[in-house]
Formats: sequence, C-alpha cells, structure tokens
Amino acid sequence: MSAGSGSAAPVGPPGGTAPPGSIISWLIDWALRNRFLVACGTLLIVAWGIWAVRHTPVDAIPDLSENQVIVFADWSGRSPQEVEDQVTYPLSTNLQGLAGVKEVRASSMFGFSLLTVVFDDSIDNYFARTRVLERLSFLQTLLPEGVTPQLGPDATGLGWVFQYYLKVDPSQSSASGSGTALGGFDLGTLRSLQDFFIRYQLASVEGVAEVASIGGFVRQYQVAVDSGKMRQAGVNLREVMDALANSNINVGGKVIEENGMEFVVRGIGLVNSLDDLRRIAVRSQDGLPIYLQDIAEISIGGDFRRGALDVDGREVVGGVVVMRTGENAMQVIERVKEKVAQIAPSLPKGVTIAMIGAA
Repeated sequence: MSAGSGSAAPVGPPGGTAPPGSIISWLIDWALRNRFLVACGTLLIVAWGIWAVRHTPVDAIPDLSENQVIVFADWSGRSPQEVEDQVTYPLSTNLQGLAGVKEVRASSMFGFSLLTVVFDDSIDNYFARTRVLERLSFLQTLLPEGVTPQLGPDATGLGWVFQYYLKVDPSQSSASGSGTALGGFDLGTLRSLQDFFIRYQLASVEGVAEVASIGGFVRQYQVAVDSGKMRQAGVNLREVMDALANSNINVGGKVIEENGMEFVVRGIGLVNSLDDLRRIAVRSQDGLPIYLQDIAEISIGGDFRRGALDVDGREVVGGVVVMRTGENAMQVIERVKEKVAQIAPSLPKGVTIAMIGAA
C-alpha cells in the first residue's frame, strides 16, 4: 500500500520535543492566529514597564545592608571598660535570645554603648524592632540607674540621602553687629535654630526616619563652682546639685473653686534665665541664705562636642536627613527640597538652607 500524497500536519511543542525551527514556526503561527491576545499582552507589558520606571526605588548606591536594629545607651562620664561591663555586656547577652537573631555586634566607647542586632532577612524589620523594644523594657532592671537604652532610627547606614547647612548672608542678616561670615549669628544661635525649628519641620516629611544635627554648639547653662567659696560657706557639691534639681521644677496642686469657676494651683519654678540660677538658695547660714551666685560662676556655654562641620574653610551648622528603610531615595529628596522651600520664609533674615555639594 502506497503512502498518501497529502501534506503532513505541523508538529508543535505541545505534542512533544521539536527542533528549534519548528518551535519558532509554531510560535509565529500561534501569534498570527491569536492577534488579540498578543496585543493585550503587549499592552500589559508596556504598562508594567511604565509603572516599574515610575515606582522602582532609585538610589546612587543600592542598599544591600543586613536586616538590623540599632540599640544605643548613654552613661555620661563613664570609661569604656565600665560601659562594657555594666551596659554593653548585659544588653548583648540578653538580646541574643530573640527569635530570628543571627548575631549581635557591640562596641563600648566613652560614656556610650552601641549595639547592632542582626536578624534573618525573612524577619520584617518593624516586627524585629518590636521584639527588641519588648526585651529592652525587661532589661531596664539590669542596667545602672540613669541608663535608658533606646532604639536607633528605622534606617540603615546607606540612608544618608540629604545634607545641608545654614548659610548666612552678612549683608542681609537681621542680626546686627560683627560683620563676620556669620552675619552676627553665633554658632550657638544657629544650632538652636536647627535643633528647635528646622529639624522638626524636615522630620515631618514622608519617608524621613531622622534628621541629625551637625556642628555648632548646643547651648546649656553652666555652673562652675568655686571650691574655696564652698569650703568657706560650708557647702558641699551634693547640696549644690540638689538645690539645682529642686529649684528647676514646676509643681502642681489642686484647684480652688470660686464663684462657680475652678482655678488651678501650681508653682512655677523652671529656670528661664541666668538670674533665676543666681538666686537659687543652696542653704542658710545664721539665718541668711547662701545663693548659688555666692559660690559659683554661672554662664551660658556650649555642650561638650567631638566634631564640627566645615564648609569652604569655615565652621557652620547643618544637618543630615536619613531616609527610612525601603523608601525611594529620589522621591524623599524631592519632598525634602519642597519642605525646605516652604520653611524658607520663616527663617531669620539673611539665613538660608543650602545643600552641601550643590553648585
């Protein structure tokens, strides 16, 4: 029996393995017979590509850091060895037992302890922060008095996305005087402006985890006691410290009802000026009060610091905006710039916010 002369049916991939040429022919044939499905698939791919371009996080350096939670604790005036033995060691040993923890890295410095708790990548970062916070509330009883461990911001080391400084134009500055590069604004005044106004405004921007201040001097009241005068007055250092603490508080009482109205009774004692400090009574001697100004020099100075911010050879005050983990760096930077433009009219005359590195 002879074979028929009709053409054989095409062999496609569903029927089994076929040469590459047959697969391509079948794919072209299928696409020609299903043009509507091909068009729909093409439109979906194009739409997905446009969405990916607009929403994919853009950053100069991709964040490949580990899933980590930062814990730090201050213990002012203590040596690294004391911090290691009484703060760092109990924290690091007890944080190792949390679920999902890979390792705990710790370092002790002068008056400061820093720990990095590394979790598995499968653990949600905010779940990890919650577990660490729960454990810290339990560990508080194991630490020295006055030491309170805190969580770092929900950011990584690569979240540093925007840095700025306060630029002062001496010719337009509202502060009269010196004619220096700061236009009459000292570094303490600029640091106060940064800490109590600009920092809070920028911290409210969506996607910002923290705004850290750099440079300048943190203003503080400073009491320099004179040991000779203290010995003459019979006052010790503990009495001075107790007098300062007891005289720098507000106290509350009950209410007094009069003519159908209630009046709140309270005592105002917060220190607002140097004169308030000078008039603090440390103790009495022969019926006469011994004031703080009799045994100490009282002034406004800068807090102890270990760094400064330098721009073009002169010291300035600035800040660093840290992005929250997983945010789009480009979008966060655009939001920060919009916020800077919004708060610019509220700054003192002659003071502007300039981006470091911008032309």
